[in-house]
Amino acid sequence: MALLTVRNLAVGYDTRPVLDQIHFTVEPGNYLCIVGENGSGKTTLMKTILGLLPPLAGEVLFEDGLSAREIGYLPQQTVVQKDFPASVKEVVLSGFQGKCGLRPFYLPEEKAFALTAMEKMGVLPLADRCFRQLSGGQRQRVLLARAFCAAQTLLLLDEPVSGLDPQATADMYRQIAELNQKDGAAVMMITHDMSAAVTCASHILHLGNRPWFGTVQEYKNSRIGRNYLAIKGGVLS
Repeated sequence: MALLTVRNLAVGYDTRPVLDQIHFTVEPGNYLCIVGENGSGKTTLMKTILGLLPPLAGEVLFEDGLSAREIGYLPQQTVVQKDFPASVKEVVLSGFQGKCGLRPFYLPEEKAFALTAMEKMGVLPLADRCFRQLSGGQRQRVLLARAFCAAQTLLLLDEPVSGLDPQATADMYRQIAELNQKDGAAVMMITHDMSAAVTCASHILHLGNRPWFGTVQEYKNSRIGRNYLAIKGGVLS
């Protein structure tokens, strides 16, 4: 059964659609990369899936027991995030806030899981450091640990390596792959890095005038995929 099914979806602001006729599914264990030119609606789509924007038409359906509030989300880096005045441990633990309800404290099992998530991301030694003092790569690993605390079933990542140096980028891709392959988390990732998309992902959603969805191999064999990869320098083999 699909974790997420999107049918005939139109997204946009007010009554102005940015995208329409979007169809795709995310199955357990999938790694879906969302690609397309700037302004094609990638972030708007992700915000609609998260319930931050209402759909203009169509459906966003979750598997029984999964809701938009139970999805781990790593947004694009912002100045506010970079200046967040809290310790690494506090930032990671805040991933559980959606599950706390009116409870004003974290449970022992949540604190233990946060430590595990920090260890997975290689930021446990930074637990007591102030978030704003970290490098860009360290901040993104902390926020990925936070997203994993929020949900272990489905992670939505909006350009998680934007602005990172090559080593930090490689580390981030490796950790996302481990969450997908070892921990079983399905991943939806917005990216402009086509080489990474066709190397890491199982499926591609290409947004544009005619949205396209399929496996990576199908994308490489399609006209839209071959043309876009030729422009962006992706891997065709």
